[in-house]
Amino acid sequence: MSDKLRIAIAQLNLMVGDIEGNAQKIIAYALKARDELHAEMVIFPELALTGYPPEDLLLRPALYRRVKSALQQIMEMVTDIHIIVGYPEQDQNGCYNQAAILYNHKIVATYRKQQLPNYGVFDEKRYFQPGDNACIADIHGIKIALTICEDLWIPSSMLQASAAGAALMISINASPFDTHKMFAREKTMSLRAKEGKMPIIYVNCVGGQDELVFDGGSMVINAEGNITEHADFFKETLIPVDFKINANHLDPVSKKTLAVSYLEQRIYDALVLGVRDYIEKNHFPGAIIGLSGGIDSALTLAIAVDAIGKDRVEAVSMPSRYNSAISLEDAKLEADALGIQHTTISIEPLFKSCLSSLAPEFAGLPTDVTEENLQARCRAILLMAISNKKGAIVLSTGNKSEIAVGYSTLYGDMVGGFCVLKDVPKTMVFRLAKYRNQESLVIPNRVITRPPSAELADNQTDQDTLPPYPVLDKILERYVELDESLETIVAAGFARDVVQKVLRMVDRNEYKRRQAPPGVKITAKAFGRDRRYPITSGYATHEK
Repeated sequence: MSDKLRIAIAQLNLMVGDIEGNAQKIIAYALKARDELHAEMVIFPELALTGYPPEDLLLRPALYRRVKSALQQIMEMVTDIHIIVGYPEQDQNGCYNQAAILYNHKIVATYRKQQLPNYGVFDEKRYFQPGDNACIADIHGIKIALTICEDLWIPSSMLQASAAGAALMISINASPFDTHKMFAREKTMSLRAKEGKMPIIYVNCVGGQDELVFDGGSMVINAEGNITEHADFFKETLIPVDFKINANHLDPVSKKTLAVSYLEQRIYDALVLGVRDYIEKNHFPGAIIGLSGGIDSALTLAIAVDAIGKDRVEAVSMPSRYNSAISLEDAKLEADALGIQHTTISIEPLFKSCLSSLAPEFAGLPTDVTEENLQARCRAILLMAISNKKGAIVLSTGNKSEIAVGYSTLYGDMVGGFCVLKDVPKTMVFRLAKYRNQESLVIPNRVITRPPSAELADNQTDQDTLPPYPVLDKILERYVELDESLETIVAAGFARDVVQKVLRMVDRNEYKRRQAPPGVKITAKAFGRDRRYPITSGYATHEK
């Protein structure tokens, strides 16, 4: 037996539902791992054949036939290297989230996920039955344990493997990004390695899938709990990992450390990847953005250009009687700085026509928010017409703070196929704008410093109807993400009347959020599949 073992980590961006395409990618990377890296094993992520999460595709009987055929093709096309791959398996007892070790035309071992997450964005108990057996395989005389994602977040899988004499734990994952997940993963994996007294190879997928972004960050942890190899975040990659074989122990010898990344960098990279994959995987030729001259649309524009390139992004400014000259000037500066196509279409004729048509219905009624919303809906008509004509997707520009309290117009500024900043609080929008400007100045400084305004009425600012954003975002974090009550938030030092107002706004605007486009999830709890509240509800959370 050799005193060395080389294993390749395949951190891949896979397409949900594209079983045949994913199989071809797995074959290509397995051959590359064998022929170029000279690896004896290659590891792919959780449910690699179907992509993650396949959701109700798992309820279709034909899916399992296609998975079986794809597995057979992989085994026929690739020999002389062990392949670990995840896929759904169905038998008479139900469906399982399974991993297999393939070698020379055979499935030599299988493992079924035991801990099925059923919280936040996860619905695995809807589809899968839990497994109950460990998987210990002999690879070139080395006992290797196999596990899947959630299993390794509790001690039992590691202790089970250790008791069976395993020298290495391999964990395949589909773990989505949020702002704190990276540190939680590293801390947990370090603890598991020390508990089991063996190294861990942690393999994660990468890429955007609807609201979710998988950030990669695959790693190797030695038996002492130290990270000895780390794949890049947000990038597809294939990396070799070398181990020294010492009696019944494996010691990783390769080492790759990552530069410290700041929170703003991680969030920005997640947004860029999420936007890129949503556009590319859904085959949109480009993106259209309503550019107001404000900070939200400016940041959305920068992210879109960084995601798909300046030649595929178009900005449209749609001024009305209430837009300031500064806003129009800033919108042009933003477009010019990024080198994109920029047009200006006044909504004034359309707005006047709408007011004229509605005059009999509005007779005797005072001017109110209706006229403000009408302007936003005029803009929506123009954006969607351009989208229909050119086939490009409209990226809406609302942020989490506005969406939370309903400070947005249904069928107006909420229009679009994807909302880039849907899970980004307003205070983080400012931080991300400053971060992006460090690379190149694409957002004028006065856009960042002047008071935010929807510019739907004279001398209007957001703070006319909302608390200051630093206060609002802290309240929203406590209520939406941490599920804190009114009394708990007030006890933390916030004014009762302000908290009551914010909570009331969040509760009554669920109907708007239900009709909003999807957007990239970056926080621990995003609106959408993370937070499923009834629209019709008598539960008054703003009361005692």
